[in-house]
Amino acid sequence: MSRRSGILEFAVLGLLRESPMHGYELRKRLNTSLGIFRAFSYGTLYPCLKTLVASGWLIEEPGSAPEEALAASLAGRRAKIVYRLTAEGKEHFEELLSQAGPDAWEDEHFAARFAFFGQTEREVRMRVLEGRRSRLEERLEKMSASLARTRERLDDYTLELQRHGMESVEREVRWLNELIESERAGRDQRRPGPDSPAPRQNGPSDRTTGNTTNSTTGDADGLPRLRGASGGSPPEAPGPPDPSADTTP
Repeated sequence: MSRRSGILEFAVLGLLRESPMHGYELRKRLNTSLGIFRAFSYGTLYPCLKTLVASGWLIEEPGSAPEEALAASLAGRRAKIVYRLTAEGKEHFEELLSQAGPDAWEDEHFAARFAFFGQTEREVRMRVLEGRRSRLEERLEKMSASLARTRERLDDYTLELQRHGMESVEREVRWLNELIESERAGRDQRRPGPDSPAPRQNGPSDRTTGNTTNSTTGDADGLPRLRGASGGSPPEAPGPPDPSADTTP
């Protein structure tokens, strides 16, 4: 399985965990909710769905009333198929959510993982965020060294492009620092003192199901609402850094 197809399968399972969908609706959600999939086509999505069905992680169901399905058949049209996550598929997705290794730190995979942080355990979120930050700090170090070696050979525009790439990575590192501090602050707030009552056990109604869980006061784990430097809305998940960022002479 390629890394790209693995990310797509992860995203499809995550969206279908929220609710069953037919192919068109699923593609729309992938385009609008997860910008990293804006360029993909039905020719990419449907083989992925077939693979997930064959693996037992999804099932296909008729998506319309029987009479509508019959009318579609008589008219030579294909009836809509709704894809539903199976119990095995849910278990597999939860296993994927628990992984926080190097693949989760890469550009596209990190964006997909971040979109489902509302369904991810706090400790896993922390490992993914810290791993992503470490990866970008390594990238910054390499970019700085490369720029120092090639500065004299670059024209003004190429030099400016290199600087822009570095600034983009630096901004994401600062954003990650804010997220990590917010996660830590939320964990500290929940840490009971010697006279504190035992924490309430979360029931099914306490679980989050959307792509993002921050509310006005915090998420289900007590994470304070994340704000940008200007105090506005929480920052969006990062897209892939500028292609020039990893350019070496």
